[in-house]
Amino acid sequence: MNQQEYLTQVSFFKDKLFRLAKRMLISREEAEDALQEVLLKLWKTNRESLKNMESMAMVMTKNYCLDQLKSKRSQNIRLLHSNYEDNQSLEMQIVNNDSLNHIDEIINNLPEQQKIIIQLREIEAYEFEEIAKILNMNETAIRVSLSRARKTLKAQYQKIQNHGIT
Repeated sequence: MNQQEYLTQVSFFKDKLFRLAKRMLISREEAEDALQEVLLKLWKTNRESLKNMESMAMVMTKNYCLDQLKSKRSQNIRLLHSNYEDNQSLEMQIVNNDSLNHIDEIINNLPEQQKIIIQLREIEAYEFEEIAKILNMNETAIRVSLSRARKTLKAQYQKIQNHGIT
């Protein structure tokens, strides 16, 4: 695989890698660093032997992010939502931004495994089989974890919508 073929293939999934890294690390800068590190590692690997470069890249990104979280480098970084724009009324924009912030906060407070599964399944739209390969887990365990994450997300969001009244 020459450089042009490699760049073409990587361009199809680098946004997914970035979104996974951003979900895990919260900070845009940290996510960009993670993406750069993973792409550099991919470049150095024997690309001829890679059957599914995207899957390997997702695993590498997940592992890199987990290493960064373990090293406590990203503990004091705040989340900023600046990637949602629309031509709605100001009131609707505020309501939508609040909802996105609440959902994002709930997802970020999920256990690490559930957070990654929600990101891969609901946001990146990976199939269960692909998630199982990326996370080295059983598909049934992924389905159970996803179900629990969705249930927690729904309950927590409803609680917020009802202003804490259950």
